[in-house]
This record gives sequence, C-alpha cells and structure tokens, in this order.
Amino acid sequence: MTPYDALPPQGQSRSPSPGGAGLTDAFGRTVTYLRVSVTDRCDLRCVYCMSEHMVFLPKAQVLTLEELDRIASAFVGLGTRKLRITGGEPLVRKGLMDLIRSLGRHLKSGALDEITLTTNGTQLAKFAEPLFDAGVRRVNVSIDTLKPDLFRTLTRGGNLATVLAGIAAAQAAGLKVKLNAVALKDDNAAELPDLIRWGHGQGCDVTLIETMPMGEIEADRTDQYLSLTKLRAELESFWTLTDLPLSTGGPARYVEVAETGGRLGFITPLSHNFCEACNRVRLTCTGTLHTCLGQEDAADLRAVIRGGADDEALVEAIRNAVDAKPKGHDFHIDRASAPAVARHMSTTGG
Repeated sequence: MTPYDALPPQGQSRSPSPGGAGLTDAFGRTVTYLRVSVTDRCDLRCVYCMSEHMVFLPKAQVLTLEELDRIASAFVGLGTRKLRITGGEPLVRKGLMDLIRSLGRHLKSGALDEITLTTNGTQLAKFAEPLFDAGVRRVNVSIDTLKPDLFRTLTRGGNLATVLAGIAAAQAAGLKVKLNAVALKDDNAAELPDLIRWGHGQGCDVTLIETMPMGEIEADRTDQYLSLTKLRAELESFWTLTDLPLSTGGPARYVEVAETGGRLGFITPLSHNFCEACNRVRLTCTGTLHTCLGQEDAADLRAVIRGGADDEALVEAIRNAVDAKPKGHDFHIDRASAPAVARHMSTTGG
C-alpha cells in the first residue's frame, strides 16, 4: 500500500472500495449514513456531555486527515450517501476545511448526496462561508437555552452571543440551520416551548433530544432525564402537532407545529427507541467504528490501515463490522446502574 502523504487534489478521486454491493447488516438494514468524528476536543464543557476536567486523547491516537479521508471514502464506495462531520467540536480540528474540501469530490462525482456538520456554533461565524463554498448545505447547531447565564452554566463558560452570531452567519452564508436541544428536566424544560418558538421564528427546524447515558460525569443523569413522549403530550395541550413522513437520514421523528409554522423533531432513545430503522454507523477520531451508539461494539479500523492493509482488506473489515451491527441499543436511565456505555459522547461523535 502506498502511504497517504496528502489529501488528494480537489476534484480527483481515490477508489478505496474495490467494487461490490452496499453495506447491509444481519437484520437487513442498509447502512447509508456515516458520522465521522474528527476530534474528541471541544471548546465547551457541556455538563451532560463530558466531565469538567476531561483528559483528551494524545494526538498520535487520533486519525490524520488523510486516514479520515481514506476510511470515509471507503464507505462512500460501499454505498454511503451521507457524511456528517462531528466532534467534540469539529471546527476546532486544525485542517478540517482541507478534509471537507477533499471529501467534496464525492459530491461532484454524484457518489455522495451530502456532507453535513454538527457544531456547538462557537466557530461558525469564522467558518460558515468556507463550509458553504466546500459543498456543505446543512449544519446542526447545539443550543439548549436562550438564557445567557444558564447557557454559561450548562456549557461551563460558553458565550451565548457567540453562538447566536454563528447561527446568523451560517444563514447569511446560505446554510440551512437546524437547532438541537437536549431536554433537561431541571434546567431548560420550562423554556423549551420558547426555544422552539424562537427557532421556528428564525427559519430553523428544531430537534429535542433525550439525555443519553454515555460516560461518567459529575451529575446524576437520572435527575435530569425528561421523557420526550411526555413532553410531546404537554406541547399538544396548547399546540397542534401533525406527524410528518420526513426523514433527514437520522433518528428524529418530525412533526409540524401549526402555531409556529415550523418543524419539530424528537430523538427518543430511551422513551421510544429508533433501532428498527437504523441506517448509520459512527467512526471515532481514533478510527474505532461503532455500529451502535448504545453498545460497546467496536472495530479498530486504525489498526487495519496503520498495519499496512490494502483497500480490499479495509473494505472487508468494514463489511465484517457492519455485519455484526447489534439489533438495538441498551440505553436506560437507572440510579443503580452505570452508564449504558463507558465512552463519552464527545469521544464517540455527536
């Protein structure tokens, strides 16, 4: 195998997948969506996501941009139609735009439908236009409150004004923005209708997410868990919610809110799981492939490529991992139990 010394020139394509059918697991689910974490680092410390004093990975353990490109391109060759770039906070990764511009060759060839990004919004004002120019058309921005003091508390020091400016810059650049909010019973539950109303007023879809039991943190997630099934029932006491046959490739179930004219998504891994239609897998920044967010399954693709594997061996490793994709996750909220998985969300990729 020839080492990847640099990303391929824009417009040129490597073909790391030596043909063959797409990726289908043992339960007949076809994988067409890869979430690629490019870093475990983040410039915020959200209380439900990571510990206050996180120990981040040594750089030698993190995939190079060239390695990320190679693995992602192998997935594209196997039928993946959507790539989502995640972190940590992906926009703090040095050279990220080079990677996105390189992966954009698959958009130009028609092999890939879209490249999207999930971000905390702190760097969006700087990167919105370059992202659009590189072919990105949609971004998800995590924002759990519109109260500056609460935002600072939840993120351990974040500046809400910076995120709002990033959202405005993204929209000005032509990016479609979706807002993600984690529902927290003691912090933002009462504010969620106002957050939804505000987001819809900005022309943004809004998705609510149940807190997920991933990684040890200082707080007890049991205290913060808010069932979105119950929240939906509360919203329907004053809003008209109509189910939509809409899918953006992720796990959210969408409704239209008649009173705001906007779309609202619910991601409910605990109160109503979405495993039966799961079409996605996650690549961590260390090259570990997780085919289920809520299981400790793992395939070490970094060892495969750094061990000198050719493209055929890489494809075989990917196929074997997807074939072993679990039927469902083991998420639960229970005071007596440890987190469903030990790894933090910032390590897995949001």
